[in-house]
Amino acid sequence: MRAALYYDRKDIRVEDVEEDTVGQGQVRIEVDSCGICGSDLHEYTAGPIFVPRDDPHPLSQETAPIRMGHEYSGVITDVGESVTDLEVGDAVAINPILSCGECRQCREGNYHICDSIGFLGLSGGNGGFAQSVVVDEHHAVPLGDDVPVEYGALVEPLSVGLHAVRRSGLQAGDSVAVFGSGPIGLAVIQAARAAGAGTIYVSEPRQARRERAADCGADVLVDPSSTDAVEYITSNTDGGVDVSFEVAGVEASFNDAVQSTRPSGTTTVVSIWEEEASTHLNNVVLGERTVTGTLAYLGGPRSDEEYGMVIEMLGDGRLDPDPFITDRIGLDELVDEGFERLIDPESDHVKILVKPNE
Repeated sequence: MRAALYYDRKDIRVEDVEEDTVGQGQVRIEVDSCGICGSDLHEYTAGPIFVPRDDPHPLSQETAPIRMGHEYSGVITDVGESVTDLEVGDAVAINPILSCGECRQCREGNYHICDSIGFLGLSGGNGGFAQSVVVDEHHAVPLGDDVPVEYGALVEPLSVGLHAVRRSGLQAGDSVAVFGSGPIGLAVIQAARAAGAGTIYVSEPRQARRERAADCGADVLVDPSSTDAVEYITSNTDGGVDVSFEVAGVEASFNDAVQSTRPSGTTTVVSIWEEEASTHLNNVVLGERTVTGTLAYLGGPRSDEEYGMVIEMLGDGRLDPDPFITDRIGLDELVDEGFERLIDPESDHVKILVKPNE
């Protein structure tokens, strides 16, 4: 079969690889769609970050080259012995989190911040930029009858956004500012709207992404290249929003996010950073503001886990994946029509889905 392997920065190759056999407790999935994530782009331009290069990842025991792609969905075509909750023909989204099950975080149910955290398609294992994958059954989360299989590739980024909103403590009616409206920024906007947010401000320099933000439920759009976002937001909210989200991964957006909140407000940092950022902590101390981080999601199917919540919200229409999807490409087009287009600063693309079997 064909699969994309990450060798090193700016070195991703689509190659012929052997299909894996299905072992006990595993399932084979024919991949329908796999999204190119911002984390994938970081690995491509500045990595390896999550990809293990010199030492094997403690859970996958792999080093580069690894099969890439962690936002994917598909249909089960084979099940191994002892698999009882999944059947051939089931449409599933993949929860890519790798966790040890033994550290303090895992024992307390916070496996998404496991001491040895990893992700299928970033840390090893079987990534979704491939025609088929074999995974342990707990990674396959059923989509049910109300969610198209293609939409399953958006469950992962939407879960990131939902987890960030839950971490922020946002309450119904709270005013919100989102700095950056790439795929995860859009996911935050939709999750905040579904949680009952009041006015949602979005600061985003790219016009096409501002327009996508409006499609996802943003009320006020700010172009920070021509308008002072902090001054505009604070002057229109009696001193600042209740909750802000930093989703751009640059120093200026972090500082603007903090300063756009009211005293005692909260900033939630969602981005994965390539470089250090400098800030003046008096902006936190003097207003008793809170800055919190958020990573990933709880990836199980239960109603108290983000994957389960997102699938339910996709099914009933509270979340809409259509504004995210800006193109669909074949696997052999992954680098030139996928990665290179998305890192182009003039690009209008948000989420490009790779269709390995088309």
